[in-house]
Amino acid sequence: MQVRFDAGLTSEDYVKQKGWLAATLPFCPFHPEGGCGFSRHTPYERVDPPGCLIARWYCRPAHRTVSLLPDFLCSRLTGCLADAEAVVVAVEAAPSREAASETVRPDIEMPGALRWMRRRVRLVQAGLAAAIGLLPTLLAGCKPTVRSVRSAFGAEVALVRLRLELSSSLAMLPPPLGFGPRPLRHRRPKSSIQQDMGPDPPSGTG
Repeated sequence: MQVRFDAGLTSEDYVKQKGWLAATLPFCPFHPEGGCGFSRHTPYERVDPPGCLIARWYCRPAHRTVSLLPDFLCSRLTGCLADAEAVVVAVEAAPSREAASETVRPDIEMPGALRWMRRRVRLVQAGLAAAIGLLPTLLAGCKPTVRSVRSAFGAEVALVRLRLELSSSLAMLPPPLGFGPRPLRHRRPKSSIQQDMGPDPPSGTG
């Protein structure tokens, strides 16, 4: 389980100051009345940014750990929210995703770059669409694009601002913004007139 940590630090300062040591969680989310032996657990390390540890606690009766995720970090996705947002902005501004991949991920082959970008775009746009529904006054008239939400907030990084504004709803929002489940992929239904793959069936007789 993940819980928002309002560290008030950039990713660089969080690592430099070892911000995970200052993280506190006064009660167990599963047993707010206490008595479950809720205790601090070994922190875990994130791949990016390097040297970043995440404070966590353990509830023995629930057999669950609870981690405090700083606002600058993606949930269930490598890296920072600002980095994921920058990828989506690049895709929004490019004439095609193929063109965007040459700028965003020139280090890998295009098919891999496109898969990597599609995942981030799909997740971020799902979070933006949900946020617009939850903040109808603040985001009135916004489209589910990073540039539209940035303009409404007058903010350089929309996702970090949204995590603050939607702090009470993070459990139902998809990653990397929220801590809820990933949105389901929409699969194209199989056409009823499309022939199944494989050899043709034998022709009828008589």
